[in-house]
Amino acid sequence: MIDRPRDWPQPGPIDLGVHDAPHASSHTEWWYVNAHALTRSGRSVSLFASFFRIVTGQDEATKAPVHAHSVTWALTDVDGKRYQPDSRVDPDAPRLGLKKVERGEGTKDVRLRRAIREVLVKGRVPYPDQLLKNAGFCDPRRLDLDFDGQRFTKRGDGSYALALWNPHTKGGASLHLLPCKDPIRHGIDGIVPSPDGADMFYYFIPRCDLRGSVTIDGTDEEIVGGSAWYDHEFGRHPPHEPGATEPVKRDIAWSWIAVQLEDGREISAYVLVDAKTNAPAGERVMVIDREGGARGYEGPIFVGTGTPWRSTRTFHEYPVAWRLASAEAGLELHVEAAFSDQEFITVISKPAFWEGRVDVTGTLAGEAVRGVGYVERSGFGGIDSLDQFFSSVGKSVRASVQALIPFEPTWEQARDLIASSEHPEYMEGVDLPQFVRTMARPVREITDRGGKSWRSYAALACCDVVGGDSREFVQWLAMPELLHVGSLIVDDVEDRSTVRRGGPTTHLIYGEPLAINAGSACYFMGQKLLVGPKMSDTMKLRLYDLYFQALRAGHAGQAFDLEGPADMMDAAVAQGDWQAIERRVLCVHRLKTAVPAGTLARMGAVAGRATEAQIEGLGRFFEAVGLAFQVIDDVLNLRGFEGNLKDRGEDIQHGKVTSPVAKAVGLLDRQARVALWQVVKSRPQDPEIVTQTIDLLESCGAIRACEEQARQMVEDAWREIDPLVEDSLQKLMLRAFGWYVLERHY
Repeated sequence: MIDRPRDWPQPGPIDLGVHDAPHASSHTEWWYVNAHALTRSGRSVSLFASFFRIVTGQDEATKAPVHAHSVTWALTDVDGKRYQPDSRVDPDAPRLGLKKVERGEGTKDVRLRRAIREVLVKGRVPYPDQLLKNAGFCDPRRLDLDFDGQRFTKRGDGSYALALWNPHTKGGASLHLLPCKDPIRHGIDGIVPSPDGADMFYYFIPRCDLRGSVTIDGTDEEIVGGSAWYDHEFGRHPPHEPGATEPVKRDIAWSWIAVQLEDGREISAYVLVDAKTNAPAGERVMVIDREGGARGYEGPIFVGTGTPWRSTRTFHEYPVAWRLASAEAGLELHVEAAFSDQEFITVISKPAFWEGRVDVTGTLAGEAVRGVGYVERSGFGGIDSLDQFFSSVGKSVRASVQALIPFEPTWEQARDLIASSEHPEYMEGVDLPQFVRTMARPVREITDRGGKSWRSYAALACCDVVGGDSREFVQWLAMPELLHVGSLIVDDVEDRSTVRRGGPTTHLIYGEPLAINAGSACYFMGQKLLVGPKMSDTMKLRLYDLYFQALRAGHAGQAFDLEGPADMMDAAVAQGDWQAIERRVLCVHRLKTAVPAGTLARMGAVAGRATEAQIEGLGRFFEAVGLAFQVIDDVLNLRGFEGNLKDRGEDIQHGKVTSPVAKAVGLLDRQARVALWQVVKSRPQDPEIVTQTIDLLESCGAIRACEEQARQMVEDAWREIDPLVEDSLQKLMLRAFGWYVLERHY
């Protein structure tokens, strides 16, 4: 028998007049609605809304609990395949968020925690979360919630009223819900046990008649048909372990579904999982008949099926199709998202979760059924570090390249890579297997191995950080990668390199002629991706100009790199003119890496319709990051790369003049710097000599000076862009990425 607080429902019918109201014993409580509506214009719209109240402390004078309030809701335009989320958090959220950061909760990545902290200490929260202007109102005697105009109330006739409005999207709803069935207890007689002792009481009304209107893009649409679902959950605080100052808290992940079938029956199920161990933590399915009778079953199967969908904003993966089954209940359902992109991003409470409209088909008790519902999936497979994040970005980038350049292309796909739809005659005589063998495979040889995907992320992130929607330009993911890989393939031929991304270089596999041709072709394949909805000719022209600017700079930088600064080294070393050497080294880094990175950032900002100040600020920030990246690359070449992708001291073996060498010329006396240059230009292969040279660069402070220079570059550029863009998830990622470049593991 589970012990329950006195203000929880006792056995028997649930008195909604009492239990719809807040519960004084509850540490966490929420009220939830989802609805599916058909409008007079024939539009299919769904939405969900959750109103939360949580205890955050105790009033020192009255000893009464202090609560924080928040609301999350989203409108799903089924026909337009648009998802419009809104998250409002308590005015005290910055202080509460800081306490979470100090406890190490949330993301495990120290850089992301630092970035979040920078925002919170200013009394702000990152968008898409927004602070409530006033403390949420929650009547203690009845269901009456008002969180800055987002309202959920119980009427005297037993019906419910829901009012929502999102000024950013000009979307909202004014709904009237009239229960058609009595409340149902979920879990075990209403109780959902938790592994950490924070049990919840859970009841729901599985079907309500729906009236009112929804607003999409500022236009009101009257509802002429539909139904709604109402949930209410409340639970106690996790108990303290003996001697602990904080209650025990476990990270629980869950999948939850609520289905309304066309034949008048409903189904709800949940599966709880320990997020750290993946051990089952509770599961239940409820089947409600047409008259409102309910029966619960243990052990339902509720699992994702098919290929997961990967977000191009958070790069989290989510199933978008599921199997819900229970042999005991005679239940076998196929559940499929109305469309994939129904991810809800909220930085303060969770990194992100998936909650969206689904369509359901299958059988129940031997009868064919169909219906609609909502699925929520939260807490699974979170990305805990920037390394994991960019690994996930890399998967999306490779998928984007593979979609553009498949190994078995259709005639149309090959036409778009070789010619254009306007001139199909150019394809006369084209042999597709030969095209794959001589073009696609040499390109994919390097892209499929993966790499540093931050260049691809930059363009999309800079679109979002200025308020644009990068989902309109998701095909751009392949473009920066192709631009970069094209330069790598050709550079490897010119440098006579033998290893690239952990494998043999393209020219060693396919020969130099095919490698050079494939590398050059990469530059032009990317141009095909520079498209997007509502893109004017003026915008296209600007994007093309930026794109070719990156190519021009990169090729000039490679020319300077190939010849190197040997022509001026003897005189500069003799005179101690380290600044001249450094200018030449940084010129190469700037043209080969910084300019392309900054150009991609500008392209993303242009696509996001940024101001000129934002476009230039983001461009300069990524130029600084790109330059710092290469300076740190010079450092890591001496200290050793993670994963041993390159030999320690390879630059010295190749006689390259790098940033640490330039710094050393200014730090060493004449005799020592001349000796250093003699060793470097001799291209020593003896490991002992290489090690001695590295030790000299360390002891004189040259390597440390490079690290500080790179840090200053990034910080100066951040100070410029910080006030120009709103605090947001994308801004947090950019801030943390700057540190990531500087603090890569050795």
